[in-house]
Amino acid sequence: MQGFTEKFILKEIINADMQEELEKIGFDKSYLAAASEKYYYKNIKIYNLTLPQANILKQTAISVGADCAVHREVITSKVEKTDCILGGSISQIKKIAAKLERQPFGLAELGAVLNRPTFRSSGTLIAGILNLTDNSFSDGRLYNDFESAKKRIAEMAQEGADVIDIGAESTKPFSKAVPAKAQLEKLLPILNTSIPPGVLISVDTRSAEVALECIKAGAQIINDVSGLEYDANMADVIARNGVKVVIQHSRGTPENMQVAPHYDSLMDELFLNLKSRIEFAVSKGIKKENIIIDPGIGFGKTKEHNFEIIGRIEELHGLGCPVMLGISRKSFLDMPDNLTKDIFTVALNALAVERKVDYIRVHNVKLHRRLLDINGLMRPAE
Repeated sequence: MQGFTEKFILKEIINADMQEELEKIGFDKSYLAAASEKYYYKNIKIYNLTLPQANILKQTAISVGADCAVHREVITSKVEKTDCILGGSISQIKKIAAKLERQPFGLAELGAVLNRPTFRSSGTLIAGILNLTDNSFSDGRLYNDFESAKKRIAEMAQEGADVIDIGAESTKPFSKAVPAKAQLEKLLPILNTSIPPGVLISVDTRSAEVALECIKAGAQIINDVSGLEYDANMADVIARNGVKVVIQHSRGTPENMQVAPHYDSLMDELFLNLKSRIEFAVSKGIKKENIIIDPGIGFGKTKEHNFEIIGRIEELHGLGCPVMLGISRKSFLDMPDNLTKDIFTVALNALAVERKVDYIRVHNVKLHRRLLDINGLMRPAE
């Protein structure tokens, strides 16, 4: 109808700081923090509950206006255990947690876990990649001599790298293991040269021998793509020396990992595997605050798996460790040259930054530093 004006104006609020939005409408400032929790929603998967636990959890959720999905046969007792999906606002989850702490069947412990603060990223850091190899998929032979590698380290530091991840063993699909001696012949001269101040040095290796000698030479992070499984001595080396470690998920070894990779439930299997590797590391004396996790893009995954991980990577924050993502120039991007790969890499890493990934591992540091600068202008205050 001509001249018609809607009586009510509605706008959905997306990706905003709700405390700030509440303050803008004149909400009581003394209650801003607590009230904002009513506007953030969570879906939490809880594994392997007994039927009494699941029934109590569901009823507790309903009592505060939230919900909890369980197996359809819980009511008939035809199953012994069930996974659950608990959904509610942060405020409702806290109320559920408080009520569970007074319940039997071990639910007090679940209440304490639900009440535990979620790991929060302090911002995304850039890990620049330096391959001292002949056969890396992107830059093999470019930096496998001392002078070119030294120059590239200085360039990446100037371009804004927070970490430089140096490797002398290609772990691309179908590659062969490189002996520790051969790795060290390339790594130690670089580590013993002048490293720019303010930059952390990470060494990408599966070998405990290589890790130990590189730590002695000043490496502060060991990036183990096998998740501490390849070398039985690696966890002890990390624990004794107190350095940080990147624990990556990988299905198989580089020689066989891309032979028909299959998962029944990708994100569940990824999450539970990384959880078990974290627990193993801690049992060996590695401090949890020294652990970084990596979902292992391209390590025993199809293209579809890789994109699903990128889209759901925030789920890994539930493990309580910083998250690293390495998608730079990988074959699943299916692009003809490094420039085109870099463009698509930065596009996907923009999503990763929005999903609060803690480290992005990249070849093109300059481009990604610009991405973070722009993102800092767009992101609401936290």
